[in-house]
Amino acid sequence: MQQEQKNKQSIAWAMVVVLGLATAMFGYLFTTQKSELTHQESMVVEKAKELASTRSKLDSISTVLDAKIEEIERLGGDVAELTKVRQQLEADKVAFSRSRKVETGKYLTKIKEYEKFLVEKDEVIAQLRLENEHLVASNDSLTTHVGSLTSERERLVQRQAELTDSVVTFTAANKELSEKVSLAAALKAQNLKVLTVNSRGKVKDREEYKAKKVDKIKLVFNLPENALTAQEPKDIFVRVLDPQGAVLADDATGSGEFEINGAPSKFTTRESVAYQNNNQKVEMLYDNSSQFRPGKYNVELYAEGYKIGGGNFTIK
Repeated sequence: MQQEQKNKQSIAWAMVVVLGLATAMFGYLFTTQKSELTHQESMVVEKAKELASTRSKLDSISTVLDAKIEEIERLGGDVAELTKVRQQLEADKVAFSRSRKVETGKYLTKIKEYEKFLVEKDEVIAQLRLENEHLVASNDSLTTHVGSLTSERERLVQRQAELTDSVVTFTAANKELSEKVSLAAALKAQNLKVLTVNSRGKVKDREEYKAKKVDKIKLVFNLPENALTAQEPKDIFVRVLDPQGAVLADDATGSGEFEINGAPSKFTTRESVAYQNNNQKVEMLYDNSSQFRPGKYNVELYAEGYKIGGGNFTIK
């Protein structure tokens, strides 16, 4: 009987211990869960504050921007850039309100850019105010002192002279630029070879030729690619200069006159070539009406008023 009583007491104590442990565990779990819920709640509140702050900053910038647009318009300034920025700002505000993600960092960066833009416009407004003050002062001065009209007229005359000088300078610079563009667009003859053709049509490529074996001159060269050059027929003029520097010319064989640097000059022969902008190979023949004299001959190629290449050959 005593043993049974002891067993019951042991069981009772065991149940008390188990209940104590369970109570402690539930207490720990409850405390931990409550802490996590409190942390999450704090984060949600913080994000909500961030969203509200960002939205408030965007609205504040919008208000300030409208005020600056109104101010600059009143001062007679250009508001095209500000109007464009205002449209972008409104688009950002709509995108922010519709965004399902918390992207305050992205919009805080935009806010800094908008704030920097507004600071820059403060400088513009200050300058416009200063200019308007100068205009008002100038107007008062003109109204009060009629005599200042004479000095103002002289200033305007001087300014007009300065503008005239500027126009002349600009015209000269523009002409120089046009000449540079034309020069850049000019054809170039590369890899020029001066060959000879005898009476039987045989072509030779040597450094020196015998006069009696030269019936025609054959010029072979390439026209390299140039994106600035129009793809159209180009007249290529050839000047063959004898050992004394005189141009070989015979109207019966197609010779004539053209201009070099604005001055008239004779050319030996010419040919129209369809420029294709593909590093094309060009061949030209010149049939001399008389036999070449011994000596060194120079060959010059021209197109559109520019020298595009040259070479030489020697007759023994």
